[in-house]
Amino acid sequence: MTTPRTTYTLLISALLLWTFSALAAPRSGTWTATPREDSLQMNFRVHEHGNMGLGIPRASFQGLNTEDGADTKFQLVREAGTLRFEGRFANGEGAGHYTFEPNAAYLEEMRKLGYTNITPDEHFQLAIFDLGPARVKALAELGYAKMSHDELLQVAIFQVTPEHIRALKAAGYDKLTMDDLVATRIHGVTPKFVQEIREAGYPNVTLEQLVDMRIHGIDGNYIRALSKNKGGGRKE
Repeated sequence: MTTPRTTYTLLISALLLWTFSALAAPRSGTWTATPREDSLQMNFRVHEHGNMGLGIPRASFQGLNTEDGADTKFQLVREAGTLRFEGRFANGEGAGHYTFEPNAAYLEEMRKLGYTNITPDEHFQLAIFDLGPARVKALAELGYAKMSHDELLQVAIFQVTPEHIRALKAAGYDKLTMDDLVATRIHGVTPKFVQEIREAGYPNVTLEQLVDMRIHGIDGNYIRALSKNKGGGRKE
């Protein structure tokens, strides 16, 4: 049965996937950026189709210079290929052009893992979100093999990692679907949050309940305050 939480999660995922799949094969385009202390908040303009934004750690770039008034050339090297940028930063903002040089060896490694039909725009998307063959192989070993492209993209966008899956398993949540895993990343269901809710009086809370709590802003402090006002807690 479809629950409100499932519908909400699938709606978010579908919207994001529709946005990215609408992009034309992006070999070049324009970029804007806002420097942060430890990252660069980047926005990619891909022809007439729209924008794609994400934060990238400064340490990921080579040759990055965000000083005001200086022309800059820098690059972002990923397993899937290299993005080369040129432009200028001024008054705390940057702008310019980029080109993407795909890595043919990446396609060969992905082919060995069973992914034989990666299109040029899919290749670009997987480069932007830094999904490499090593993580795909590790996920397969955990039971998430032969994912669709949509699932690959969700894994990349929402940072579904083997470490996150193992941590949830250690907290008692095993054999989760990819939709479940994506939901935990979208809404911030971490082992720390699980422990917080358990310590607040709910030792047997389900994953769906945890996601619902995050959606509605319920945390340990809220539960303790509510229990205090009602004169006692409730265990499930």
